[in-house]
Amino acid sequence: MARDLSGALNIPMNSFDYESQNPEKIGLARVAKLILKGKIDASVQYVIANMEELYTSLILSLRLTFIEKLEDDALHNILKYITHTTGVILRAYDVSHINFEKNEKLTIKLEGKNGVVDVIVNDKLYSELGINHNYEIEATEKSSKVLFETSYMNPVILTDLVAKNRLKTDELYYNTSRGSEPNLCFGINYLTYLLESYTQCKLFDGTISLDEEREDKIITVSTSEVCKLIGNDIKKINIITILSNLGFKVQNTVEDKFGVTVPTYRHDIENIQDITEEIVRMMGINNIESKALELKESQRMNSTMHKYYAKKELRSRAVSAGFDESISYAFADKLLLAKYNFPLVNEELDIINPITSDFNTLRTTTLVNLLQAVERNVNYSKKRVALFEIGTIFNEKREEKEVLSLIYSGQAETEYVGNSGKPKQITFDIFVKKLSAIIGNFELRESNQDNLLINPYQSADIIINNEICGFLTKIHPNVSEDFDISDTFVAEIDFDALIPKHINAHTISNFQGVYKDLSLVIDKHLPYSHISNTIKLLELPLLSKFYAVDVYEDEKLGDEKSLTIRLFIQSLEQTLHDKDIDSTVNAILEKLNSEYGAKLR
Repeated sequence: MARDLSGALNIPMNSFDYESQNPEKIGLARVAKLILKGKIDASVQYVIANMEELYTSLILSLRLTFIEKLEDDALHNILKYITHTTGVILRAYDVSHINFEKNEKLTIKLEGKNGVVDVIVNDKLYSELGINHNYEIEATEKSSKVLFETSYMNPVILTDLVAKNRLKTDELYYNTSRGSEPNLCFGINYLTYLLESYTQCKLFDGTISLDEEREDKIITVSTSEVCKLIGNDIKKINIITILSNLGFKVQNTVEDKFGVTVPTYRHDIENIQDITEEIVRMMGINNIESKALELKESQRMNSTMHKYYAKKELRSRAVSAGFDESISYAFADKLLLAKYNFPLVNEELDIINPITSDFNTLRTTTLVNLLQAVERNVNYSKKRVALFEIGTIFNEKREEKEVLSLIYSGQAETEYVGNSGKPKQITFDIFVKKLSAIIGNFELRESNQDNLLINPYQSADIIINNEICGFLTKIHPNVSEDFDISDTFVAEIDFDALIPKHINAHTISNFQGVYKDLSLVIDKHLPYSHISNTIKLLELPLLSKFYAVDVYEDEKLGDEKSLTIRLFIQSLEQTLHDKDIDSTVNAILEKLNSEYGAKLR
């Protein structure tokens, strides 16, 4: 309390220095010795006194009454008064049974056991330092010789020891566990002053003590950060003055920063937030200008969050489409990758110490892992296996990327009454529809993949936003035979292409649209993608969408085929007239005829 008043009112504290005026002629070191055993994380100081005419003065009695600490025993009253006044933990032990005149001596042994410090006097346990004491040897006003003990132990260490070992405590543990005064000389000097001023007691000359070596706790204080925490601007000199008055030692200052050494009696100060709290206490919370709390919501969405939500949505769609998630290692068998003509990580960048011989390289595709997973499930008599994985693959330079991979093997549906227990096998058409239910709209073009999983007659590259982002294929019969599995389809798609892009809203027409089918005769080897791209490049304002609905080939057509394209024509501004529809259709026909020789069937 005195330190807080000194800091708040900027009044220096009075020091208390007192030396014994009439000590016993016998030196304490002649009748007592201190022995240490084990690790001792504590400070202690001992004095011995011959007790005569001990009583409690009126002023001590009044002050103890105010705080409801007055007892019948005069020695207990003096001990409580000193602890309350100085903060120093003070205990008194009865040593009247020892006759110093006959050269009997006190042997005080401090023994550290797992952090607990036992105080043993002449082979008898007197106390566990800072925790409890032996009430049988507790001194009273009737004791003729008393051993006084002042002590300090770090309260953080002390409370942990008590909690961990479930130790019994006494009334002084309340003080020791919350932090007592580490300046033990202050307590001894005040004890000497009271005994010599109000009684006829005499203390032996000198003390025996143990001082724990403590490292200074230094905290860097930033004036700007303190002001930010408080919410007001405070001058640096005012902050330094407050901390100095509270006993903090200010180190060298640089610009708005300076270091402070925390007093040993302030074990609760750990960081700049604790320093700021002390400043607020001294200034007074009511003297700090109040300000409204300003809340600024920042944009928390970033690429990582977009990827997370995209993965979550894809997983949900895949499960809804009947797929189970597979999670595998980012390693593979180098021999299998090479066998099916997948690229390999460059030798100098590959794994030096693989975990097993089957996982001896970083995978450049997840499909081999999924094929192995299907093989295991088929061996467990599974007739239908549908798996997906969002995982990492690597290129030859060990650059990684994420892909969505899917595999479907065996029956296209479960066995039930509707299919008489004989469901059909998975087909290219069914697999594409399931893939579309997961990733949304996409286009298929003739595949340019060169790995040996590809079936040249049932495979395609996956096009999203006019870019190749993956492929799908029926597994080549030779590969199916290698893994002993039935008809199987796989797809592998670059995950970044599946992250939803920002879409600008567009106007929805209030006018009725018209569907128009065009049956064109074209070269049978001409890919539909060429037709599609040519129509898109026309950028016809009335053409909302178009798609192929039928392909027909027979002997009469020879080297040509019939392709039927369905057009949806709609205006945003008016009801369509025949001339509007004809102009759109004619523009398409003229362009396709000039580019590819297409004509109406």
